[in-house]
Amino acid sequence: MSVGSWVVIVWKGWLLRRAARDVPRGTAAFWQAGSVAEACQRLPHFDRESLVLPLVQATQAPAPGLLGAAGDRSQQLTRLLRDALHRVLDKLQFGQVLLATVGSTAPFIGLLGTVWGIYHALTGIAAAGQITIDQIAGPVGEALVMTAAGLAVAIPAVLGYNIFGRLIARIEADLEGFALDLRELLAQAPHSAADDLGASEGMRAPGVASVGA
Repeated sequence: MSVGSWVVIVWKGWLLRRAARDVPRGTAAFWQAGSVAEACQRLPHFDRESLVLPLVQATQAPAPGLLGAAGDRSQQLTRLLRDALHRVLDKLQFGQVLLATVGSTAPFIGLLGTVWGIYHALTGIAAAGQITIDQIAGPVGEALVMTAAGLAVAIPAVLGYNIFGRLIARIEADLEGFALDLRELLAQAPHSAADDLGASEGMRAPGVASVGA
């Protein structure tokens, strides 16, 4: 459990650190592009974890099936972006269940080991017949180590879960806002002209700062 949780902590820390920087840069790069096609070419340079690009690509894919193509363009975009957003968020949430499970169960596993150790220690002392403080302190102290070990495993997992949860919530809010703006932008133009969007200044997000190469 300890090894697994530390692997997840290190990996998610690296992933979310990059994502927290890349999502704002990726969305800014999209709004500064001359068209959706140009944005798809530029985004991989800024969106290293592929969190923004799948949303843009989803809007260019044909709606699956007759029912998927039903409704107006805005409804189709809503379905496509919702599915793409769920896949992206699943990537961000990966490992959170493991950290929550380790954080909640490790102390009880350690406590179970302590109770089991104390039981065997008392059984051994009773069988010896003569009881001294040394006979009690040694086995009981060894049993209590199990509780300490359980806490040592649980504390980093709980801290990682809480810290990562806040980062994921912030990134998720940025992605949802971008998906909403993207849907509004593309829903206002004919589907056949979607790749030509963004050439005019009125189709760019207001107040977006320049993105460095």
